[in-house]
Amino acid sequence: PPVSASAIFAGLLTKVGVYTLIRMFTLVFADLVSLYGLLLWAAGFTMLAGVLGAVSQFHVRKILSFHIISQIGYMVMGLGLLASPNEAARRLGLIAAAFYIVHHIVVKTNLFLISGVIRRMRGTEELKQTGGLFHDAPWLAALFLVPAFSLAGIPPLSGFWAKLAMIRAGLEAGQWLLVAAAIAAGLLTLLSMIKIWNEAFWKPLPEEGAPPDGGRAPSRFGLAVMLAPIVVLAAVTIAIGLFPQPLFEAASRAADQLLDPAAYRAAVGLASTGGAP
Repeated sequence: PPVSASAIFAGLLTKVGVYTLIRMFTLVFADLVSLYGLLLWAAGFTMLAGVLGAVSQFHVRKILSFHIISQIGYMVMGLGLLASPNEAARRLGLIAAAFYIVHHIVVKTNLFLISGVIRRMRGTEELKQTGGLFHDAPWLAALFLVPAFSLAGIPPLSGFWAKLAMIRAGLEAGQWLLVAAAIAAGLLTLLSMIKIWNEAFWKPLPEEGAPPDGGRAPSRFGLAVMLAPIVVLAAVTIAIGLFPQPLFEAASRAADQLLDPAAYRAAVGLASTGGAP
């Protein structure tokens, strides 16, 4: 699909399923601990399968798409930690999941928009046919590093706090293997982001193998239109990283309501039934 559509799908549509899982499990399946344990295994497998798929690709949007799979694993991990008898781990897992969702919407949307600029300037997103963008568009190279490092969990960006909260929740729950999988997925994410940087930005533009239509430099107005949302989203990522407390407080309120859904049930007219239908 067009890059603009891919950006919307990647940032927003992929979170609908996670929201549904969190809402349904905390309302309807709250007492089925075995299901939460299954989610933990699924989360670990999803993290590693997605990131290994990303590492194997040499097309920018394919790499980013496989990363969506991997990052969904982190969010499901936060829900699966409800299997823990440790109340602090349960609460922190939901806080981390809510924080992660917001962080990922911003970062992943931005990376897809940047992939569109790469395609506009080089005529392709195949990494073996791109190169030289650091020389031709240093502003794009700098903007790419912000969401790329955030996705990998490099401080002080938003992804660092999201991953730190999730790993801390996993440690408090005693899920050592799952934490190891999360750390390994983070390192492989960084590796794949470095691959995009080396191939698209750092290495010289190859003389052979360029696509037939080639690339073209956008006009000044076209450049401003493409660059504006990328700059805004990069600024949001940096702002969340430098000032994470407001988002953590909002995520904490969300977690408290998920753990005690009485207010939600009352709001949708289920208070008199004493539970979900």
